[in-house]
Amino acid sequence: MSVQFEQITTLIRNTHQTVSRVANKALIDLYWTIGEYISKRVEAEHWGKGVVKELADYIEKTSPETKGFSASNLWRMKQFYETYTTDTKLATLLREISWSNNLLILSRAKSAEEREFYLRLALKERLSNRELNRQINSCIFERSMLGQAKLAPMLRDFIPDAENLFRDQYVMEFITGKEAKPENTFRLALIHKMKNFILELGKDFIYMDEEYRLQVGMSDFRIDLLFYHRELQCLVAFELKTDAFKPEYLGQLNFYLEALDRDVKKPKENPSIGVLLCKSKDDEVVEYALSRSMSPTMVAEYQLHLPDKKILQERMKQLFEQM
Repeated sequence: MSVQFEQITTLIRNTHQTVSRVANKALIDLYWTIGEYISKRVEAEHWGKGVVKELADYIEKTSPETKGFSASNLWRMKQFYETYTTDTKLATLLREISWSNNLLILSRAKSAEEREFYLRLALKERLSNRELNRQINSCIFERSMLGQAKLAPMLRDFIPDAENLFRDQYVMEFITGKEAKPENTFRLALIHKMKNFILELGKDFIYMDEEYRLQVGMSDFRIDLLFYHRELQCLVAFELKTDAFKPEYLGQLNFYLEALDRDVKKPKENPSIGVLLCKSKDDEVVEYALSRSMSPTMVAEYQLHLPDKKILQERMKQLFEQM
């Protein structure tokens, strides 16, 4: 009977999601229309803050059951409309995320490119307002623009979009310095705070196990962390190193990937991917090490504190000036 009941609960969940999407789109359309109305009145009739305050008071008086139409919110609707009115490309995205996420992006993003990045990220990862705020605080836009993931040639061939799915650097400010040493403590700290870790990785990652056991011949081996990636439909093995990258680390990871593909991967799944997460790395050493690697692997580094946004923005400015 439980299988039959599940059909009903699935129907209920799907309907709730559909209703929520429709309601959210209608709400964003309303705020857009109000913003457009106020913007045009400000331009044509020189409305000021006093008139908008009168409008807010009138709405509260005539429709006391409505919320969210204070003078400050009405000005935000005006800003919302004026920011995106000439950018038709983003019109659909705006209506697919919540108003609170829209306001967060509107207030924190400094360029059209940054706004588009966070709009797409919020939609793709279905981020809550708190999760989106954390991603902005971690400067994921700047890190994505500056850092090109260090990928083995086979991984680039296998997944052309790999640079957008994996990052060159991961920020784990939720891990303390003591928790990051030694490697087994680092691994346990990540497991304890797995929700934050997956948010940093991307929500298509599904956690499977820690110290995943592989038996090859008469020997046992352990993968630090094993995930499954829904979009890529493959296993992803993470090896954690609390020191700088060393070329010999790749040999160990490649061995694990071979064992996963031979003994664990299902027939319809794609070849397994390996991620070597190190405390630091020399990009030239990594490039040499990966150049002849025949496995779909990548090398990334981690840091335990939020990056300095001003420094990243200055680096981006310098990069664009050189282009």
